[in-house]
Amino acid sequence: MTQLVLSGSATGPAQARQFSFIRDAEIEDTIRLFGTPLFAVAGLEPSSVRVYLVNDPSLNAFVAGGQRIFINTGLLIASQNANEVIGVLAHETGHISGGHLARSRDALSDASAQSIMAMVLGVVAAVAGAPGVGQAIAAGGTHIAQRSYLKYSRVQESSADQAALTMLDETHQTSRGMLTFFEQLGDQEALLTASQDPYVRTHPLTRDRVDTIRAHVEKSPYADTIELALYVERHDRMRAKLIAFIGSPAATYRKYPGNSVPARYARSIARHKQRQTDKALALIQGLIAEYPEDPYFHELHGQILLESGNAEAAVAPYEAAVALRPNKVLLRLGLGQAQVSVEDDRYIQAAIDNMGRAVRLAPGNASAWRWLGMAYGRKGDIGQASLATAERYYLTGKYRDAVGQAARAEHVLAKGTPGWLRAQDLKVASEQKMKRKRRR
Repeated sequence: MTQLVLSGSATGPAQARQFSFIRDAEIEDTIRLFGTPLFAVAGLEPSSVRVYLVNDPSLNAFVAGGQRIFINTGLLIASQNANEVIGVLAHETGHISGGHLARSRDALSDASAQSIMAMVLGVVAAVAGAPGVGQAIAAGGTHIAQRSYLKYSRVQESSADQAALTMLDETHQTSRGMLTFFEQLGDQEALLTASQDPYVRTHPLTRDRVDTIRAHVEKSPYADTIELALYVERHDRMRAKLIAFIGSPAATYRKYPGNSVPARYARSIARHKQRQTDKALALIQGLIAEYPEDPYFHELHGQILLESGNAEAAVAPYEAAVALRPNKVLLRLGLGQAQVSVEDDRYIQAAIDNMGRAVRLAPGNASAWRWLGMAYGRKGDIGQASLATAERYYLTGKYRDAVGQAARAEHVLAKGTPGWLRAQDLKVASEQKMKRKRRR
């Protein structure tokens, strides 16, 4: 897994710990599948709600920085079914729709809380621009998953519960998963704070809340609604993928010995981690033979080849993944990396076309601009390479470098062309950012 390491501390070096975020097209797609119906009935624009995956083994989820939901991988791995994940998403959506984040922010007065909030937003920007496609992105700083600044009141928790239960009924889904998740946490209130999962500390859990949810389950007409088969499949694959990428190969083999799709998927990842490329490829190619229309099997096929040093062979699997999901930017990033990594230039124009589409889909993704700039550089188009690099530097806050690259692009590109005008805009915007920094 490629890692992007950032450093920083909101409360001092002694308390700084490392945490990481996961970027993966399939898992993000799964969470989006689970969450979109909830966001819609809550009156939120589904595309405006962003979900981030925190690579941490403890059970936690929280909202921060507007309509942003953070979920620990530990919570996803510990979930018994999709309904439990959906229950957590519904609860966190209840905090957003109830305006609890804004109220809590208004109550924040100490500098450390404000700096934690600033760091959350900074990490969000880093995640948006970091290399993707099934890769873990590590960042240093305060352990947000365990030290979230946001601690909801019991009134807000009850309000979010009620909103979640309403959402689940309106989407004709059982609230039983929400109940079993909270029951799993229910005994932790008696534990010392250091032993509790962060969810208990940031979301005060009372027996009355659990009893209220249980009473709702007993009377809800949707209490016994069976999970959609698609949800079962996607949940099982998500857990298998997380366990295989995050855990040890030995643990993966113990948990997934059978011939099920999730088991073979997990073992393919484990074999790849052990550099047993032939065995990893045999497993994933077997899955592709059975499910040729699955983009994420093709993606893993390409990733195994690319990370094993065979960039040219990785191009075709990534092309297949992109053909099946053309608007998934992370898939296009994998394809772009493979195309640019081939030693000769036969894929360079294809890389430019591919990454051009990626930056149109996600203009705020710094990694897409990085690969586009590299592709233009390989082609010898210095003006466009400099422009793309200026875009990347601007997005990542390297404003002095952005000014230099934008000036270079302005000098090379034909006067009056869209690229020349954009170079001027980037140069001015970067200079303004630098001036604001100096005033602080």
